[in-house]
Amino acid sequence: MTQALWTANGLDASVAKYTIGDDLDWDDRLLTWDLLGSIAHVEGLRAADLLIPEDADQLVAVLRRALRAAQRGEFVIPADAEDVHTAVETWLTEELGSVGEKVHCGRSRNDQVLVDVRLYTKDRLLELMDGIVLLAGELLRFAGDHASVLLPGYTHQRRAMPSSVGLWAAGFAESLLDDLETLKSALDLTDRSPLGSAAGYGVPLPLDRELVADILGFKAVQRNVTAVQSARGKLEATVLAALWGVGYDLGKIAWDLILFSSEEFGFFELPIQLTTGSSIMPQKRNPDILELTRARSGVLEGLMVEAMAVAGRLPSGYHRDLQLVKGPLMRGLDLTGEMVAMMRHLVPRLRVNAAVCERAVSGGLLATDEVLGKVTRGESFRSAYRDVAARVREGEDPPSIPTKEIIASRSHTGGIGNLGLDESAQLAAQWGQRIQVRRERFNAAIARIEGSNT
Repeated sequence: MTQALWTANGLDASVAKYTIGDDLDWDDRLLTWDLLGSIAHVEGLRAADLLIPEDADQLVAVLRRALRAAQRGEFVIPADAEDVHTAVETWLTEELGSVGEKVHCGRSRNDQVLVDVRLYTKDRLLELMDGIVLLAGELLRFAGDHASVLLPGYTHQRRAMPSSVGLWAAGFAESLLDDLETLKSALDLTDRSPLGSAAGYGVPLPLDRELVADILGFKAVQRNVTAVQSARGKLEATVLAALWGVGYDLGKIAWDLILFSSEEFGFFELPIQLTTGSSIMPQKRNPDILELTRARSGVLEGLMVEAMAVAGRLPSGYHRDLQLVKGPLMRGLDLTGEMVAMMRHLVPRLRVNAAVCERAVSGGLLATDEVLGKVTRGESFRSAYRDVAARVREGEDPPSIPTKEIIASRSHTGGIGNLGLDESAQLAAQWGQRIQVRRERFNAAIARIEGSNT
């Protein structure tokens, strides 16, 4: 029989097993955040004169001891606990008796789990965004190193027009920097305190929700208490949608590199240390990390849909269904972080076979250049197009063009000859500074709660 916070009687073991499921595995990640949130809540109760100073001091001291024990791995959630919140309150009551029972005044497990998840997600998003800035920087350096190496551009998986290795890498860097915009939106939605909303309808107590939000380093309070509960599931799906955008870009990078590093293409060479072998074919070197990155991008989509499916069919208010959005969120953050870290490891180690790349920029790939060259000499586009198309059909290749001329002719913004690497690098640096400012503010708030600077 499992003891629950909400009943004086034991809970049938089969019900406990079914309702808890794998939730304790995810709650393990929330333990330190639950302790931090509890300290802030105690300070809010103190400020509202709902705790006498002596009781508040005892609660804060024991919660800080528990926090240090959790950080050392000495305080873990017991296997028979209902959830992380029960584990923390049990610790308090074992240490302080009836004083420990005062900690839950003015809150519900509903807003308690939300503050835990939001603090956890904020921490992980800041870490992820910082990694994306660093990956974008690696791609921009790679682009600069290979800015003049031509590469076929493809549409319909057929050779289309000249591109370059620099254009390829810089394009993905820019896309990842764009992803930071959606991640920031998800971060801003996450960075609002739910504490004080209780079970979704507030409490008849003089709680200063803004004070507690400030203590925890939240950017704002989510004002309407019913909106707090309605946001659960929607927020997780929003974060996962932002993560999906990152996975979308990384999946495309992976797909390209799998293709372009194959023997049939040979444009890129993967370092042998980052490939795997075959148990039967001694010559094989397999791009497993790229294939798994491509696969993980698909898994992210599934996790987003999973969160949407759980939360998107519910009326307002809290429902136990919402317990099941924790797992997709945390798995999505894990997968995306791993993908970004692996790509950061790979990109600076990629090698380019410039000779193979440039040999591929020939023949029909230059047909459009030939058409537009005629246009610049006064011929109409359609006439020039028909003429070049007829000659290509007869097997005649357009005349070759020197590499420097191909690059110089594309000097418009974002073209091969005008990649804007400095502008992209400046944008990456700005993002890095913005993320650092938010990280420092968050860390400072956590340090104050921990008592690190007292």
